[in-house]
Amino acid sequence: MRPTKILKTGIVQHTFSPEIEVNRNRNIAAIERLADEGAQLVVLSELHDSLYFCQTEDVANFELACRPEEEFTEIYSQAAADNKVVIVASAFERRAPGLYHNTALVFDSDGSTAGKYRKMHIPDDPGFYEKFYFAPGDLGFRPIDTSIGKLGVLVCWDQWYPEAARIMALRGAEMLIYPTAIGWNPDDTPEEKARQREAWITIQRSHAVANGVSVVSVNRFGFEDDPSGQTSGIDFWGSSFVAGPQGEMLLTAPDDAPFEGVADIDLERTQEVRHWWPYLRDRRIDAYGDLLHRFID
Repeated sequence: MRPTKILKTGIVQHTFSPEIEVNRNRNIAAIERLADEGAQLVVLSELHDSLYFCQTEDVANFELACRPEEEFTEIYSQAAADNKVVIVASAFERRAPGLYHNTALVFDSDGSTAGKYRKMHIPDDPGFYEKFYFAPGDLGFRPIDTSIGKLGVLVCWDQWYPEAARIMALRGAEMLIYPTAIGWNPDDTPEEKARQREAWITIQRSHAVANGVSVVSVNRFGFEDDPSGQTSGIDFWGSSFVAGPQGEMLLTAPDDAPFEGVADIDLERTQEVRHWWPYLRDRRIDAYGDLLHRFID
């Protein structure tokens, strides 16, 4: 009989308030509920302390930043220890005056900080002015060792880049995890909205297939107004999901409601699927040098 190593994985798809304490309390309550359902890992969405402030460029929003080693870590490390779960959380990191990052932190089930990842790909689009707030990450694409395995943690815009997923897999990540904040422009047509959402799901499922690992993608949900009034705001489309190493959907959240749920990830399937589809074996690493160019004219 094939051995199994089942990892019960919880996802938290929430709406958010302007009040940091309210958001944190709701997150902690969700972690407790999912732990009661047997979750060993709980993944939160991107920048879950607040509303998605990057819709506008406003220096006042830097007041939302925190030093993760202080109160932020105290809260989520305590939640990890109290519930004996690994938590993937997301912070607006104040590293130094004038230097900030979009940072994912991983807390192990004993409450220790297992590691962190600073978002590498930083978008700059209408409604997503992240370059105003965040410096690009400088920690590279390195999996984080935890009591439940090696987690390849990436963040949102990183999910569109196969290079990031591949490097995480080559460094031994047993799964890929994407805390996310992505949504529709309310002015888009229903057809365009559908295309965008399906592209988002497809690219991440393709990372699962191409690397033979499971993918956990957790988005926020609900409409958030643009404080500047320059756009129609963002309607975050939820649709969080967990996919297996062949891209099979193990758990899907709705696009029109908050959601909390637990999926069973069979970590042994990575080895099994890689035996069937040995993509890593057949890579032509001698022929990929052109990937180091921005564009090939």
